[in-house]
Amino acid sequence: MKRFLLLFSVLVLGVLLAACGSGTTVPENTGGDAAKGKELYASTLIGTASAPGCVTCHNADKPDRLVGPSHMTIGADAATRVEGMTAEQYLEDSIRNPDAHVAEGETAGVMYQNYAKELSDQEIKDLVAYLLTLK
Repeated sequence: MKRFLLLFSVLVLGVLLAACGSGTTVPENTGGDAAKGKELYASTLIGTASAPGCVTCHNADKPDRLVGPSHMTIGADAATRVEGMTAEQYLEDSIRNPDAHVAEGETAGVMYQNYAKELSDQEIKDLVAYLLTLK
């Protein structure tokens, strides 16, 4: 019995630690692959027209501003930006329609406008899945 309780405790602890993770867990319903999204985010050129990649304008691991704001906590922040929109919806809409939700203090028209045409739906879902890990 003691052996069973010890084994059960170790198993529960393992599950809890895995659930806490390092901020890389993503809701399964996104349809995106966060690892592929991270790779895409880190590319300097993306899409069919070799558009500027996210990393050319945004930091994901520092609070420093580049051309655009840091994305260090965008996964958490996105859920609070537009009432009635989930973080996933907000992020996807912001990629597809960059000027739809211009954050306070930002300027419309600065973000590249054609990602919706130049990235596949899957690539956008992958980016969203990655961005949701940034908390």
